[in-house]
Amino acid sequence: MPRYLTEQDIADFRAELCKVATERFARFGYEGVTMRQLAEALGCSPKTPYRYFKDKADILATVRAQAFGRFADALEKAAAAAPDLGSRGRLIGEAYLGFALKNPHAYRIMFDIDAPIDGAHPELGPQAERAARYITRSAEEMAQAGVIDADPILFGWTNWAALHGIVMLHQAGMLSHGPDYKALASFYGSTVMKGAAAVDRKKGRKR
Repeated sequence: MPRYLTEQDIADFRAELCKVATERFARFGYEGVTMRQLAEALGCSPKTPYRYFKDKADILATVRAQAFGRFADALEKAAAAAPDLGSRGRLIGEAYLGFALKNPHAYRIMFDIDAPIDGAHPELGPQAERAARYITRSAEEMAQAGVIDADPILFGWTNWAALHGIVMLHQAGMLSHGPDYKALASFYGSTVMKGAAAVDRKKGRKR
């Protein structure tokens, strides 16, 4: 007689499947992973994953949504802990790097998978937008407060591109004979802030 699966059993299996899928997609890409391979890694029947997800695309969208959600959580926590606007961007940047380096598989499936982020999955688009909003929002707030004198959209996205580049260089091992990624990020952050700092009109110098 087959064992009745509790809600916890179902949640545990889904969580384990998502964990395995995240690692496989990060290592082999979308085309390099099959439902059969996922089932073999989990030690179950090839048909079992289909009881929990519609298909491979559904699994990928689910694990990407989860990754973006955790990523956004880390950025939001950093933003909330900042005592002022001047330090908020730095703390968000540190949280960005910290998450990416502690969760390399999650980071890769977010930004290194050739799959659209659209409305096909109910959670993926909103979670990805939530993460992006916290990366660029601090630039808009600094511009409004007069801390920087730069286009906040370009400033925010440029910072995002720079952080992503540092992460990818680190993950590829390209910084092994160069500067430490923390030193590189710190230098970039301080340099770009000096260049974008708004001028105090009364004192005639940059803030």
